[in-house]
Amino acid sequence: MRQEERKGTGSAGLKRTAVTLGLSVWALIVLFPFYWMVLTSVKSYGAYNSEYIPRLYTTEPTLGNYVDAFTQVPLARYFVNTVIFTLITTGVMLLVVVLSAYAFARLRFRGRGLVFVLFLALMMIPNELVVITNFVTITNLGLRNTFTGLILPSVTSVFYIYLLKENFEQVPEELYKAAKVDGTSDLKYLWKVMIPICRPTVITITILKVIECWNSYVWPRLITDDSSFFLVSVGIQEIRENGFGRENIPAMMAAVVVISLPLIVLFLIFRKKIMAGVSRGGTKG
Repeated sequence: MRQEERKGTGSAGLKRTAVTLGLSVWALIVLFPFYWMVLTSVKSYGAYNSEYIPRLYTTEPTLGNYVDAFTQVPLARYFVNTVIFTLITTGVMLLVVVLSAYAFARLRFRGRGLVFVLFLALMMIPNELVVITNFVTITNLGLRNTFTGLILPSVTSVFYIYLLKENFEQVPEELYKAAKVDGTSDLKYLWKVMIPICRPTVITITILKVIECWNSYVWPRLITDDSSFFLVSVGIQEIRENGFGRENIPAMMAAVVVISLPLIVLFLIFRKKIMAGVSRGGTKG
């Protein structure tokens, strides 16, 4: 019996070792592009071009590329534009999503189920068709090259409404009935009860929307041709074409590091809340 236990323990330990080794190798593969990006950004232009065989280290790191990223090209302006776009879009989207999810989860009105099904059907429409429709609408309204034109098509999300609605429905309805008996308004109940209980999902939606806004490229590229309204996603392409040039890869990598750093830090800080929010939003009962 003891021998069988030892064999079972040994096989379990061997399996854990194999899994750990496999995950470690996979982590190295995933993280290597980020390491290479940072490494290239601290190499001088001359040192980078003199390497016939790329090196995995540098003996003379420099921060000159980061200085060039803010002095030779308007990276700071692109960065500020992206922060403004992200904050306003995320704030308005949260208002729309929270109110919509609450209406579908708690309010009773005729045709609610049909309306929600039709609402979910919007997820089946390809994004390319929506982009074309939005482009025509924003252009006809004269909102090209404006923050309003950038923000308006991004202030709602069917998926986020669905995710939060499922989470709201996990809150016992008895709490809602008791609150109504006490004379609590729907908005007060939403603010005091629903949002605190479902905070992980709300935080998850917020973070995912921030990442979505920060990485947005197609719509900002279509609706803006004035560099005063370029976001970092569009600005990095402009920098590549008309800023540093295609040959100055180290300076380009420095700009990419600056652009990527906020999202990396955001994910590292809130990664547990993201996982918790997604898992709660997809579980009923």
